[in-house]
Amino acid sequence: QVQLVETGGGLVQAGGSLTLSCTASGGTFTSYAMGWFRQAPGNGREFVAAVTRGGTITSYADSVKGRFSISRDNTKNTVYLQMNALKPGDTAVYYCAATKGAAFRSTNDYSDWGQGTQVTVSA
Repeated sequence: QVQLVETGGGLVQAGGSLTLSCTASGGTFTSYAMGWFRQAPGNGREFVAAVTRGGTITSYADSVKGRFSISRDNTKNTVYLQMNALKPGDTAVYYCAATKGAAFRSTNDYSDWGQGTQVTVSA
């Protein structure tokens, strides 16, 4: 069990950039692969990006590949999502999540979730 808190959301113009942070506490951070998901009103929660425990392997949804970058700093118990070239379609609540399993592209793979942070991209 680990507690996760996301920060960094806000309002940004299309084409702009934003960096989200997720800080973990109450667990051994290096035991978890970390993921970012997002959910827009009326939609399900969709996979955005994930990074393995050591930060050596990353995975991205096709919709964000080349624009978003996930990374982690295990000395700070923090995972980041750098978002560039933002589009209105990126507007959603963004959640970070933690898993001790080997799979990390499905919501069902994750045991712990943050409360989410709102990202709004205006046209």
